[in-house]
Amino acid sequence: MARSVIPDAVVPDAPRTRGVPARSTPLALLLSLRPEQWTKNVIVFAGLLFGRQLFHPDAVLSALAAFAIFCALSGVVYLVNDVADRDGDRNHPLKSQRPIAAGELGVPAALGAAAAIGLAGVAASYALRPLFAVVALSYILLLGAYSKWLKHVVIVDVLTIAMGFVLRAVAGAVAVGVPISDWLLVCTILLALFIALSKRRHELVLLAHNATGHRRILGEYSPYLLDQMIGVVTASTLIAYTFYTISPETQEKFGTPLLGLTVPFPLYGIFRYLYLVHKREGGGSPTSMLLNDRPLLACVALWVVAVVLIVYRPFGIL
Repeated sequence: MARSVIPDAVVPDAPRTRGVPARSTPLALLLSLRPEQWTKNVIVFAGLLFGRQLFHPDAVLSALAAFAIFCALSGVVYLVNDVADRDGDRNHPLKSQRPIAAGELGVPAALGAAAAIGLAGVAASYALRPLFAVVALSYILLLGAYSKWLKHVVIVDVLTIAMGFVLRAVAGAVAVGVPISDWLLVCTILLALFIALSKRRHELVLLAHNATGHRRILGEYSPYLLDQMIGVVTASTLIAYTFYTISPETQEKFGTPLLGLTVPFPLYGIFRYLYLVHKREGGGSPTSMLLNDRPLLACVALWVVAVVLIVYRPFGIL
């Protein structure tokens, strides 16, 4: 049964579930940064991979620094979002156990940590590259606007999440000083939309009649509407990636027409994801699905290996 929502003016921090030991403040802060979600930031390595900089040590170090900075900045976004969503999260069977919703991490402490980490992250991004700092700050502002306003606007909410992934990809390219293909940016936003819409569907189905108590915007969606959107985005993602791999520009850049051979990997990966969403009731945590589903994880790993072999042709193969 859903837990009642108690205004913070009356009880600032909701009590933790009876019988579950409280976590220390440092641990609660670390969990609120959601390190298990940091794998989403691997998209910053797209510029390194497709910019043909994978075997350049300086570029690799810059990409790793960009990854670490975005892990910190995404943690800031999670802190701010959990503060904004703490009342609704208490009505969710899983999110109610998040430290802020459970009352283990106070709002002042969470916002103070977010400010400190955010300032440090922006300073580090400027030290890496001034243009990288512009992209990083844009990411913070966009996702901050999402936490405050945009998540309450139908369709705009999932588009904002997708744009967050695009900014990560752009930041990765800026960090290593390489241009990034427009096609890859299109693929990024479409794939991110696919994941965001699947997550909305999972929330709607899981919470059923209590969905709007957790997130008001869910009342604007229906499983049928989301399935229609997911269908459009799925087809668009596969078509965009296929066009990218077989375009004359791509073949000229990499000196090979073989990148089209990698199309079966995103095809299987997306279909596998849909299978998990519809048959295994997954989709709530894309990161957990990727790390816990061996076929999906193997698909991503094989795609990376195939791209490296085709783009870099180590040992003179291909």
